[in-house]
This record gives sequence, structure tokens and C-alpha cells, in this order.
Amino acid sequence: METLRGSVRTYAWGSRTHLAELLGEEVPSPHPQAELWLGAHRDEPSQLTGRGTNLADALAEDPAGGLGPERRERWSDRLPYLLKVLAAEEPLSLQAHPSAEQAAAGWAREEAAGVPRTAAERNYPDPLPKPELLCALTEFHALAGFREAATTVRLLQALDVRALEHHTGLLAAQPDGDGLRAVFTTWITLPQRAVDELVPALLDGCVAHVRARGEFTGEARTLLDLGERYPGDAGVLAALLLNRVTLAPGECLYQPAGSPHSYLSGAGVELMANSDNVLRCGLTPKHVDVPELLRVLDFAPGLPTLLRGEGKGPVTRYAPSEFFTLARCDFEEGHLDEAAIDEAGAEPADLGLEGPRIVVTVRGSVRLRTAGGRCHEVSQGSAAWIPACDGPVTIAPVDGPALAFAAADGLSGRGG
Repeated sequence: METLRGSVRTYAWGSRTHLAELLGEEVPSPHPQAELWLGAHRDEPSQLTGRGTNLADALAEDPAGGLGPERRERWSDRLPYLLKVLAAEEPLSLQAHPSAEQAAAGWAREEAAGVPRTAAERNYPDPLPKPELLCALTEFHALAGFREAATTVRLLQALDVRALEHHTGLLAAQPDGDGLRAVFTTWITLPQRAVDELVPALLDGCVAHVRARGEFTGEARTLLDLGERYPGDAGVLAALLLNRVTLAPGECLYQPAGSPHSYLSGAGVELMANSDNVLRCGLTPKHVDVPELLRVLDFAPGLPTLLRGEGKGPVTRYAPSEFFTLARCDFEEGHLDEAAIDEAGAEPADLGLEGPRIVVTVRGSVRLRTAGGRCHEVSQGSAAWIPACDGPVTIAPVDGPALAFAAADGLSGRGG
């Protein structure tokens, strides 16, 4: 086990307080801090502070020790996941990710066409899918997946926007995935002049609905916020079709392939496959490839996937993908008898993960221990790398309540 130092990404939508407080830095931070990256991503691999190298180089030097012999073959000597702490003050782009088959095919097409892997118009810089989950640290707001069409018809009728009557009628006549595809495709391909007329009309309807305290006030407020931040963006129209989700701390939202989503605000721990394949729908100045987006999107309506973890005691594991498993290690109220913490520490819990692992502590401090008795303490804002060769590990709080998260590949969640 070794101390792992992540890197902070300073995107414009980030927070000036959450990550700074987590890392014990000056608050507010000089720039918005959006994500703390922990992993071996090629753009910014985390540093192993004890030996002056990064995790990507360390895995290249000893892939069998880091990943384990079987996982080395399965993951082609790559760490298959990327762990993040995310803090959003403003909405992220509306986006979706490809399936494994779509990613492989898209990457092959762009390679054959000679599109540079760093080009702005490149959709598939690698041949891998990018499922992801987010576990909320604070109240977290998001758009995720297509809402049931009949409910969206009611929303459109409640907003009572004359310019949208035709689209409302189209969806009412076909209240299913095909109807959603037709309306979404119409909106996302509108000429800019039409978008510039339709979005203000929609926002006027939202203002009236909020003033009347209508049934869809939350959705209307979100659309008003998006319209103010992204004037003239067809993504504001697309957002009309999506579920608005509010997560309480500890709740986990999973984004499978094809699910359109946008994180609106809040802080959470995000775990994803180590891929950069993103197809954007809007709410962004970045490249939007509408034909490829329509190829990837899943228009099946329904509620988004909120994960129910497995485990007992303080450790709850979420294993929705072969690429990753997340363990939430909650040594806080309801899971910890503070009186039981003495000089010997609290009773350790089995982390229940195998292979290459990363642990980050977001509150308090935890102690990791191998079967051989080696210990490593991880305080708030710090992280640890646990290579496969370290074997099973237990986790316990140090001197009081603590909350930590551990990442591993999805084979751990399947008993691998």
C-alpha cells in the first residue's frame, strides 16, 4: 500500500469550496475545482508519493504485481477504472456514452478515416465503453434518462407553450421510445433560427408555471437555469425530455450505455470505466455529432437506475459493471459506536475487494491493514493505492467517525 496523490481538474463548472475543504486548502479556491482524479488515466495519472513516480508508470513496470496475473491479461495491462471526487456548481454538458460494441466500431471507423485522436471532432479516442456511477456526498441534482412519454406530455401541456403544441401532439399520439426519438431528433436538428425562437417561448412558459406553483415547478426551474446559462442551445429543449433526479447523500446513480444525462449541481464520488468516449447532446460549446449521437442514444423511457448496494455493517458495495466496483465505507452515525474506539481502534471491516484498489477518505481518517499486518492510514482528502499483490485488506476508522470509498474492478463484485 502506498499514498496516492490525485490531481485537481479546474473546469469552469466546478466549485470553489468543496474540493478545497476536502483537501485542506484555502477556501475559496482561486479557480473553480471540478474533479479530483485518482487513477492511471493517460492524461494525468496520479502520483505515488513515496517513490516519485506515477501510477501509470508503476503499472507498466510491474503489471503482474499491480493488477494480478489474471487481471493483467483481462485488462491488457491497464487499470480499467478512474475514481473521481466531483463538485459541480454549474451544469455539465448533456451527454451519453457508447456501448462496448459501439465504442469498438466507432474507434475503428475513425482510425481508418485518419481522424487524429486529439482532434476536437473525434468521438472515439479509445475503443472502450464508459459506464459510470455517482454516489452523492451532498444533495445532488441531475438529469438522467428519458422520462416516461406520457408524463412528458403532461409537462408540455402544463407549460402551455403554443410553439410546442405540434410536438406535444406528436408525442401524445406516440407515447413511447419511438415518439421520444422523433421529438428529440426534431429538436436537436432544428435550424438555429428556429431554436432562437422556440427556447425563449419555452422559458416564458416556465416562468408562468413557476409563478403558478404548478406540478412541474422543479423541472421548470431547471429549464430556466439551463436557458440562462446556454442561450440558443438546443440542449435546453432536449432537457425537457429527461428525468430530473435528486439524490440524497449516500444514494448512487448509474449511467449505462446510451443514457443521456447531465449533472446539474452537488458533490459526489464518481467511478467510471477508464475511457474518454463522450457523445454530447448539447449544453456545451464542444463538438456535437448529431448522427453519431442518435446512433448511440437509448430512447427507452423509464426511471433512472438507482443502485442498491450489497454488504453488511459499514461496507456497502456497488458492482454494476465489469469495469468497476465501488465500496462505500461508512463509519459514521448509525454504523459506529464511538465509545468502542479505544487505543486499539475500532473493529475492522473486510473491504471485500480484490485486485488493484484505490481508497479515498472524504471525512475523518481510516486505517487499512493487510493480512500480513502491514497498515496504512488514509486521512481526509488523501488516497491510497493497494496493488493486487497486497491481497485482502480490512478497513477501520481512526479516532472517530469516518467516510471512505474504495474502487476496484468489476470482477471483485462478481466474486473474481
